[in-house]
Amino acid sequence: MNGNQPPRSVGVKKLILRVLKMALRKFKPMTAGTRWRIGNAYAEVTTNVPEKSLVEAKPRTGGRNSSGHLSMRYRGGGHKKKYRIIDFKRNKAGVGTVESIQYDPNRSAFIALLNYADGEKRYILAPQGLQVGSKVESGADVAPEVGNALPMKNIPLGTNVHNIEMQPGQGGKLARSAGSSAQLTNKEEKYAILKMPSGELRKVLVNCYATVGVVSNSDHFLQSMGKAGRNRWKGIKPRNRGVAMNPVDHPMGGGEGKASGGQPRSRNGQYSRGLKTRTKGKGSDKLIIQRKNGSKLSK
Repeated sequence: MNGNQPPRSVGVKKLILRVLKMALRKFKPMTAGTRWRIGNAYAEVTTNVPEKSLVEAKPRTGGRNSSGHLSMRYRGGGHKKKYRIIDFKRNKAGVGTVESIQYDPNRSAFIALLNYADGEKRYILAPQGLQVGSKVESGADVAPEVGNALPMKNIPLGTNVHNIEMQPGQGGKLARSAGSSAQLTNKEEKYAILKMPSGELRKVLVNCYATVGVVSNSDHFLQSMGKAGRNRWKGIKPRNRGVAMNPVDHPMGGGEGKASGGQPRSRNGQYSRGLKTRTKGKGSDKLIIQRKNGSKLSK
């Protein structure tokens, strides 16, 4: 065996960690829970204390509605969270200085705390490459640099953007999760054409604001929980399979032994594969040029 090649017993994720040297932490197998755990090293995070004026209570429902009835299964428990108020609109003029990069338990991306000259502070989604002390601003005439927010009509073609508005002034709705971004591929009249993270080609009004750059924490998808208890800390309860139920409880239940449940479907009988769930004649059909699978929408 070539000395430069790792042994075959090394897992795929471990190989990725060795080659790319990402900001992840591989735990020593001191316990059963840490044997398979791959967590975030939080190398970009500079503080673990949120800004008091920008947090609010986030009550939990445990999956129950206003009547107290369980309307969403497999939810409950979990660690307490406080909601961080994020500025998705980016409508404040002036230069903001990045005071810190923080962890947000309510989303996969990191957030950045901006401090403006008038003393106001705001949270924004932190793009990759943004560091403490960096200057960011928003407006129609700002430079298309990482962290700046401006209308797409003033952003050069080929630029990666995130936190994209769907209507002017509405606030960013698209490409907000960790490591995601959309590419500005073309502009025609009043529309900008974006290639979405899914591969879909979509039109968005050129007056809509977008933030330049790629969302931070791109290694999020490589993390491994390591044990079921970490999901309990997140408020996720165990989910039992439909094929393990009785026919009265699930369409895939019943049978002798480990019989297959047939076509995969939900508890209500909705198929999970091949069923088109998009509403026919939806108003935004005219804005979608190409779907993520390469097909065009039928008019």
